[in-house]
Amino acid sequence: MAAPLQPSIYNFTIHNLQFTIHHPPPDLMFDLIFLGTSSSAPSVHRGLPAHVILHRHYRFLLDCGEGTQRQLLQSGLGFRRMERVLLTHGHLDHILGLGGLISTLSRWESLESLEIYGSKETLKRVSNLLFGVVFWGTRPPMDIQFCQLEPGVVLEDDKFALSAFPVSHRGSDSYGFLFAEKSRRPFLPEKAEALDIPFGPVRSQLVRGETVTLPDGRVIHPDQVLGELIPGVRYVHIGDVGRTEGLAEICQDADTLVIEATYTAAEADMAQEFGHLTATAAAQLAREANVQSLILTHLSRRHQDRDVRQEAHAIFRNTFIARDFDHFQIVRGGAVRLKKE
Repeated sequence: MAAPLQPSIYNFTIHNLQFTIHHPPPDLMFDLIFLGTSSSAPSVHRGLPAHVILHRHYRFLLDCGEGTQRQLLQSGLGFRRMERVLLTHGHLDHILGLGGLISTLSRWESLESLEIYGSKETLKRVSNLLFGVVFWGTRPPMDIQFCQLEPGVVLEDDKFALSAFPVSHRGSDSYGFLFAEKSRRPFLPEKAEALDIPFGPVRSQLVRGETVTLPDGRVIHPDQVLGELIPGVRYVHIGDVGRTEGLAEICQDADTLVIEATYTAAEADMAQEFGHLTATAAAQLAREANVQSLILTHLSRRHQDRDVRQEAHAIFRNTFIARDFDHFQIVRGGAVRLKKE
């Protein structure tokens, strides 16, 4: 039997409030912080789209609406390691905050390089913003790399892969993102000890699935010290989207789906006209794809949270309505919204 995961203490500040929680090691989950959850224009309670995703040493800013740098400061996250930006598309409510944020980073932060991921159309618009306005007539003090998205893997290591996939939104060149841990077999230290396997490189080789020969001549196979395969956590993030055809396969069995719900079912015609989703359509996708939990964002000022939640709950019960500064942990089995102390 595999040894139980050892919990660790995790301290976090959101909106000047301290969280103290216990959870498994950070390579078994994703942390998702919503900085802005409004659609089109900010409201008194909601900023424009922006999210931070944390996983091990990775830190991603996903979309960057107007006012994002203030939200980063108010959340307590700050600008540390803000080295990768993922953009769903090039509409202004998703990119305009990059001007102010990168201006601040270039003046006050010791950031050597910044990678901005987006479609060709999106990157062209961001380039015009940065080099036609922010750095007009000057050279930025950091290396800004524009990384054009194509369907498939964007970033990968031995434990994690980030992939992009196209979505349909009002003629824009738009992408969604899949954050996926790789399935793994846990190392069983009690079995290694029973076999007198020494600490050090030999154990690392076994974890990697390699057969090893010990100094005494014994041959040890990975199956002798590894547990059953554990599926990795899968989290799908879709920004603005007007049609869900083809998305169920991508979202299939995901632990969490984050997606917009700009309209309600009574406004289905308007949603179709402007290339957005209703809460009903988002919930239907979650149910069809058998996801574990659904988080709705990109909410209109016209709607009360309870009305959007009620509409989605009628179809998919495990639904959350995102609020600015909400912090979720995405784990196997779904999303957990952390409570403020």
